Formats: sequence, C-alpha cells, structure tokens
Amino acid sequence: MSDPRELPSGPKPPRASRISISQLMQPEYANLNRDVHGGWIMKLADEAAALAAMRHTQSRVVTVAIDPMRFHQPIRLGDLVTLQAEVTYLGRTSIETGVQVTAENPISGMRAHTHTAYLVYVALDERGNPRPVPRLLAESETGARRIRAGEARQAYRLAQGESDSREAEV
Repeated sequence: MSDPRELPSGPKPPRASRISISQLMQPEYANLNRDVHGGWIMKLADEAAALAAMRHTQSRVVTVAIDPMRFHQPIRLGDLVTLQAEVTYLGRTSIETGVQVTAENPISGMRAHTHTAYLVYVALDERGNPRPVPRLLAESETGARRIRAGEARQAYRLAQGESDSREAEV
C-alpha cells in the first residue's frame, strides 16, 4: 500500500485543470438593484475554482483564502455568466486557482469581462489531512510568468496573515 502523503504523479500543465461553467442569471439571484447579487457570483467562482483545484490534485480540497474581488460592472438578470478557472500557482499542499468571469447578453451577444478572482485551497487526503500536490508545469514563458505572479500573490497573502496575527494579539 502506498503512503498517502507521497507526491502525486508528475507535473501537470494549467490547462489540465481548466474548467468552464455557464449559468443563466435568474430572478432568484437578484439584489435590491435587480442586478445579480455579488455573493451569488462569489459562490459560483468558489465552485469553479474548487473544481479546477480538484481536477489538478485528484483529491478533495477546502477553501482557505479568497483574494479581494472587485466587480468592474454589474451582471444583469438574463445574462449568461461564464466562469473559466484553472490552477495558477501551487505550494506544497496549497493550490491557487484563477477564475475569469464573463457576462453575456444572449440576445445582443454583448460580452463583458466582469472580474478575475484568485482563490486558494488545500488538498486533503482521505483522512482530511493536508497532502502534497502535483507540481505545475509551465509550458511557455507566459506560463512561467503566470506562476511567478502566483508566487508573488502567495507571498503577499502570507505576509498579510502574519500581520493579521500580530494585530489579533494586541
């Protein structure tokens, strides 16, 4: 029997984790302005990102961080929202996933990129403990730049976490 803490099989390119989800925005997703509630979009982003992380790690994952999400424009009822997610950076047991959200008016065909989000997960073994994840394979210089950008975001998150911990002790 193999050790569940051993590294999963070899490196994988980001495209191997890519996932796309589309959903028509219905009246039950409306906020008081009759636009789509931002919390609903955040839920969809978490689902898409988690699926990409699971696809990469072939294991269960839990959300540990969500970077600030800025909505560039409202999403309207009746829009077709498409979320595209893929793994953008990996730690030893953590997975950063980027999600791009696009809203499309299916009648006019007008599309708008509403926001990009980064979410971080930890891979879990069958006992619920963190487990190592397969490395991320950069297939081009652009891919290598994206991984370095993810590394910078992770360093920032870790620094923020240390700062938050010191403030909590006061």
